[in-house]
Amino acid sequence: MIAMPVIDQGKCDGCGLCINVCRGDAVAMVGRTVAAVETGNCDWCTDCEAVCRTGAISCSYEIIG
Repeated sequence: MIAMPVIDQGKCDGCGLCINVCRGDAVAMVGRTVAAVETGNCDWCTDCEAVCRTGAISCSYEIIG
């Protein structure tokens, strides 16, 4: 399973900041909001989550011990 950011469409205002910082092209504008795109290039940097001013992007992780 490919790890991808989770985007809450209800919170996304379509500003595009996350698209500008994504090095792996894992997020893209779809209509007026952003959606995660399964590219396999997401390196889980969480930059998209960090720049999201509405809190619409979540990059949760699992701790493996």
